[in-house]
Amino acid sequence: MENKTINTGVMHRSFDLSRDAINEEARTVELAFSSESPVARWFGDEILDHDPKSIRLGRLNDGGPVLVDHDGSDHVGVVESVVISADRMGRALVRFGKSARADEIWQDVKDGIRKSVSVGYRIHKMALESETDGLESYRATDWEPYEISMVSVPADAMVGIGRAATGEHQTEIINTQIKQIEESKMDNPTPEVAPVVDTFALEDVRKAELGRITDIEAIGAQHGFTTDARAAIESGKTADHFRSHVLNNISKPAPVIDTDIGLTAKEVRNFSFMRAIHALANPSDRRAQEAAAFEFEASRAASEKMGRQAQGLFVPSDVLKRDLNVGTSTAGGHTVSTDLLSNSFIDSLENSMQVAGLGATILRDLQGNIAIPRQTGGATAYWVAESGAVTESAAAFDQVTMSPKTVGAFSDLSRKLLLQSSMDIESFVRNDLAMRLALAIDNKAINGDGNSNTPTGILNTTGIGAVTFAASGAPTFGEMVDVETQVSQDNALMGSLAYMTTAAMAGGLKQKAKDSGSGQFVLANGQANGYPVAVTNQCAANTAIFGNWADLIIAMWGGLDINVDTSTGSTSGTVRVVAMQDVDVAVRHAQSFAKGSGGS
Repeated sequence: MENKTINTGVMHRSFDLSRDAINEEARTVELAFSSESPVARWFGDEILDHDPKSIRLGRLNDGGPVLVDHDGSDHVGVVESVVISADRMGRALVRFGKSARADEIWQDVKDGIRKSVSVGYRIHKMALESETDGLESYRATDWEPYEISMVSVPADAMVGIGRAATGEHQTEIINTQIKQIEESKMDNPTPEVAPVVDTFALEDVRKAELGRITDIEAIGAQHGFTTDARAAIESGKTADHFRSHVLNNISKPAPVIDTDIGLTAKEVRNFSFMRAIHALANPSDRRAQEAAAFEFEASRAASEKMGRQAQGLFVPSDVLKRDLNVGTSTAGGHTVSTDLLSNSFIDSLENSMQVAGLGATILRDLQGNIAIPRQTGGATAYWVAESGAVTESAAAFDQVTMSPKTVGAFSDLSRKLLLQSSMDIESFVRNDLAMRLALAIDNKAINGDGNSNTPTGILNTTGIGAVTFAASGAPTFGEMVDVETQVSQDNALMGSLAYMTTAAMAGGLKQKAKDSGSGQFVLANGQANGYPVAVTNQCAANTAIFGNWADLIIAMWGGLDINVDTSTGSTSGTVRVVAMQDVDVAVRHAQSFAKGSGGS
């Protein structure tokens, strides 16, 4: 049979440290880090051969690192020397450094707090030594230790977990009987070493390991974390641990597709909303079409990048993120050049949204529907007797799904205004459209009911907390605290915490005394009970919302789609400019929000 390879990754073995081998003056310890004890792995029993020809000691002898818990960034010492002793054990003299961290670990070693040593190693080749009743035993004939760690909890040698380094490693399986090693054993008998006691059936060990790998691979494939999944498998992480990793990282804006089309800074500055709108409003005007040739070409490139057609003209993401700070001449040569410091369209849009100002999470430039994992229940801890088995439990998850819903806003512009190419007019039109879109998104993020292709906002999200105010318009300080308590009792009092209410209620709270004697009011200096208060008339009447606004997710797909309507205002000589954006809103955890409302 031909040789084959398997993934073994980085392996660990643990030993107890003898305090008799400590030299306090030299800050050194003599320790044993390896032996020929058989250890049950997922592929069978593993034996590390200790013939000097079988071990690559170069990395340890060349100042190999002494780490803490196999963490490459937690370096506390150095390997001074390594030998393979007559009893076929690997032994090393290690010296601890004098940094604060190294001294901390050194003190724990001297005090007998850290008693365990673990070696990290890779197996390059191993041979099938025996097979009994379907159980295979392999001898590593070419292996390489590369670091020694002081560990608080040793790796579990019986089941082969505890791999800490990421990255795959291939081990070659040699399908030959290892006669040379057997002959060496005859000349140098190996002292009997008690094998590690396997308290689990080997078949159960294999099934558990294969199940762990399958679960992690499935989670990684489902959520686009395949690279992280491979690292988790190699490092011995549990499936629950990997689920938590995915949950903590998937809400970040990183896993989105860049929809920029690669415009240069000069091209971004030269893109004109006004030229594009004028050309759309005058499709038979050759000069207008020629003047906007660049804008139409950029729109076609954006359309190809996003994989969909514009109803009018796409404004690429590059342009939406620009900062207009200089006057730019147009092809027509009639620009009134004006220096203007101004934010990008995206900034103008977000700055006009109350929910964005409170800390809502905004995902931009998305393509396709998205699903964000959400933890709905945690694993359970159990107290067990000595040698007792812990009952298996797992965290529960579901998903927050989001899909594009189109919001449109419009402005009516005169035909004469369209002929202007001033930076002031350019900025005015852009900011006007951004503000109108922002108001529409804000409204649905707060009040949306999910009907007629609209998002579901906070107030209509099932599961948010609710408090009924005794009187409308000006709740008491105690009632406001009751709203906060709805969030706190669900362990969600964290993140971007703030209130939102109407102008009428804010006015009432500014006049509502906290108590009868302090002279303080419920709302003062823009805060209620230490939390910021945002005021907007888009909030429902007689309502105050409190929560972690980072758990409100605003998702935006692709660029801005601009179209014109020349018929509606034809009698008055105006052109209606319609801007459309694909967007959706979702509350990641309903428990993060509570509302107070009502009253007579």
